[in-house]
Amino acid sequence: MNDDVLLRLAATIRQRRTASADKSYTRQLLDEGSPRCAKKFGEEAVETVIAALGESDAALRSEAADVIYHLLVLLESRSVAIADVLAVLEGRMGMSGVEEKARRKGN
Repeated sequence: MNDDVLLRLAATIRQRRTASADKSYTRQLLDEGSPRCAKKFGEEAVETVIAALGESDAALRSEAADVIYHLLVLLESRSVAIADVLAVLEGRMGMSGVEEKARRKGN
């Protein structure tokens, strides 16, 4: 895997906006709107937690991939670019989590 897999997957999801809903699960999710995309992301997040607590590493990897996919679909449903999210993460690099949380409370 190379570093741009998230960007490529986000681009594929963006392209699915124009795909046939009969052939694209992503398009079906996007057509149902942000509330449905958020609900599906939440479901996948719970499944990831369950896998982390008691299933195999392979199951956890699979659920983690699902949660990342559904996060990207949710972002697309709100027209939030993954590059913008990555920029937020980049801005947090080099500071401790305690420092970063304190900074957010000040905003």
